[in-house]
Amino acid sequence: MGFSDGGDGGDGGELVDEAGAVRRFRERVGVPALVDVHTHFMPERVLTKVWAYFDSAGPLVGREWPITYRHDEAERLALLRAFGVRAFTSMVYPHKPGMARWLNTWAADFADRTPDCLRTATLFPEEGVEAYVREAVEGGARIFKAHVQVGAYDPNDPLLGPAWGLLAEAGVPVVMHCGSGPVPGKHTGPEPVGRLLAAHPRLRLVVAHLGMPEYTDFLDLADRYGEVRLDTTMACTDFSERLAPFPVAARARLADLGDRILLGTDFPNLPYPYVHQLEALERLGLGDEWLRAVCHGNGVRLFGLQGAQGPEVGLGPDVGLGPDVGLGPDVAGPRS
Repeated sequence: MGFSDGGDGGDGGELVDEAGAVRRFRERVGVPALVDVHTHFMPERVLTKVWAYFDSAGPLVGREWPITYRHDEAERLALLRAFGVRAFTSMVYPHKPGMARWLNTWAADFADRTPDCLRTATLFPEEGVEAYVREAVEGGARIFKAHVQVGAYDPNDPLLGPAWGLLAEAGVPVVMHCGSGPVPGKHTGPEPVGRLLAAHPRLRLVVAHLGMPEYTDFLDLADRYGEVRLDTTMACTDFSERLAPFPVAARARLADLGDRILLGTDFPNLPYPYVHQLEALERLGLGDEWLRAVCHGNGVRLFGLQGAQGPEVGLGPDVGLGPDVGLGPDVAGPRS
């Protein structure tokens, strides 16, 4: 795989040696490994439907969206590992009641057979949500995904209240797609999230996509609540800048919050190569120390990962992932 040297951030052109390009980025800024908090691994039939939705430029997408990494699970894992990603997630999310517990079971199994994946879970406003969220936390879930746009629910739905309280008490981060990009939803935007945080100020909320396009509003929430973080998923890339440019005047605020910005990419559902996300962050001009924190150090701290100073980032006291782990399909794990 590779990245395009053609001008549009990799939207077109011949792909060349992308793993090498990612490695050169890491060497250039001194990043020993990458911690990516926003990657998608799902049951195969679910992912196939997600890709079909992107292919159709459905109403929640709103534009042409080619999938760069349309590979089987083993190949996708091998690619992430070749890029030097030593911890990532399996962001699953339901769009209707009755899906979340099943997705959590799948994600737990995926994490069991994929030791470099942070055990991921999800939730939906429905009867029994507190029980299955508790089960997931007690089973070792390290991160949750909430998709307010796709799920079309208010994060303040009373059914979710006990679950948010449980997650806040346990200190488990929740990556939430709550901004109104790429297409607004009934409950997207900063106002519902502000009400949620007022009720649960200790919730470790990670605002996906830097809150695109309401960037400054979500930065305001991060200023107000010390446990709010933001991930970089698709932000500042050429693809997103055409639709929702990040305000130049707000770059200094990203620097000020440098200990609470986390690398996210949306792999494999990217309309450009992986390296372009890294280069888009680099061209913000916030410096190598900021990039090292965003791409590695902040994630290591948040999840208590081992080997903070080098590539051997592990996911627990008994797990160490050296630099040679997973660089070939024979060690990428079974396919779903």
